[in-house]
Amino acid sequence: MMTGSSTKLSTSPNIVFILSDDQGPWALGCAGNEDIHTPVLDALASEGTRLENFFCVSPVCSPARASLMTGQIPSRHGVHDYLTGIEVGAQAPDYLAGQQIFTDVLADNGYRMGLSGKWHLGANDAPRKGFVHWYGLEGGGSPYTGATMYRNGEREETSTYLTDAITEDAHAFLDREAARDEPFFLAINYTAPHKPWKGQHPKEFEDLYADCAFASCPQEEPHPWQPTVDGVAVGGEPDVRAALVGYFAAVSAMDAAIGDVIDHLERLGVRENTLIVFSSDNGFNAGHHGVWGKGNGTFPQNMYDSSVKVPAIFNWPGRIAAGPVRAELLSAYDVAATILALVGLDPTPFETGPGRSFAPLLELSADDVASSAARADSAVVVYDEYGPVRMIRTQDRKYVHRHPHGPHELYDLAADPGERVNLMDDAEPHPALAGLRSRMAGWFAQHGVPEFDGAALAVAGAGQHSPLAFPEGSPDPLGAFNAPFWDGA
Repeated sequence: MMTGSSTKLSTSPNIVFILSDDQGPWALGCAGNEDIHTPVLDALASEGTRLENFFCVSPVCSPARASLMTGQIPSRHGVHDYLTGIEVGAQAPDYLAGQQIFTDVLADNGYRMGLSGKWHLGANDAPRKGFVHWYGLEGGGSPYTGATMYRNGEREETSTYLTDAITEDAHAFLDREAARDEPFFLAINYTAPHKPWKGQHPKEFEDLYADCAFASCPQEEPHPWQPTVDGVAVGGEPDVRAALVGYFAAVSAMDAAIGDVIDHLERLGVRENTLIVFSSDNGFNAGHHGVWGKGNGTFPQNMYDSSVKVPAIFNWPGRIAAGPVRAELLSAYDVAATILALVGLDPTPFETGPGRSFAPLLELSADDVASSAARADSAVVVYDEYGPVRMIRTQDRKYVHRHPHGPHELYDLAADPGERVNLMDDAEPHPALAGLRSRMAGWFAQHGVPEFDGAALAVAGAGQHSPLAFPEGSPDPLGAFNAPFWDGA
């Protein structure tokens, strides 16, 4: 294990951590989607390990990203909704100030750190600890042309397609760092496939979907909880077919860009000693359940699997099993500990909360069928929260509790994997209900802290504009959240 050394050891791999934005678990060819073109990610999965039951911690951007970095839940790190307000400059708050993130540990152990793309955890222009390179998006979203970026604190405007601009910056980092003795960590945080969609993406990728029927995205009757503005779902666009073309084109353009990054690692001679992790911040519904959007595509916010599941692929030649599709229920709060364990560092600082390293699952040989089946049968429970909305998910059950008064949901996922029949509507309480409620309450009591507990907060899916400050006696902690922007619509 390294302890502050600047010398690259043979057991210290490079890390390329790739995060997409609003990519549903269904938006990959290797996940069974026959409409979408993702040959690079499909190959990365076939040569590595894909997790088919991997969950974000909150089905919206900033809290999900904060949990990836800290291994904690929103009710401990205090980020409960996507961040708005002042996001760059001297007055911009750093929402993770004073909290350890896993990149701190990498920096302390000799890694050279770089970020290309979206941060969206406050002070988006300011490089974090150990980052020798920072090319961060100004806010949480942007058009794909003319985006505002901050290069090591200095403002720049992009003149190229944003996915390409982020990738070009990543290439420059690799060229500078690959020849050094120290290992590197590079976060490539794309904005794809986040909206806007229509007319935003290169023609070569839009043309892939000119005749697509989009059978993977059935346009169901609008969900009764889906807010609209001028008749358009808040998470969608007026031209639904053009939105689908744009969403799929954004994924395919990103896929091609990732292929260029992998080719670059090969040319530099470092691919064999590079751990690549691919995932997304949160899921997305593109008509699924009659919703356009993620968790805040409805009000009250939803916890459908299409919102809370995300793609996840781990690839490291010769170290991570090639080909398995793991069925265990795993969460983004496990990722910090897992990455540290995979690269030979102590994961335990990120196992003080709910997160646990699942590195042994990835390092199992691909033909270890008996062990794989045993682990799948004894899979852990995962939990999600979005302000006052909380979820407990087992292999066969999902319970969604909305503080303080509901409505609540209970699904038998074995009989109803599409989450169509809410068993809370039954005349008699389901026999599993009391146990799920008790387990959920105990878990959040264990892993949250009272001053940041989201159960009583006015989180409505319309953004958080300031940090919570309960310990200093903030007179109105609810004032950190925006009112629903669809009021009166």
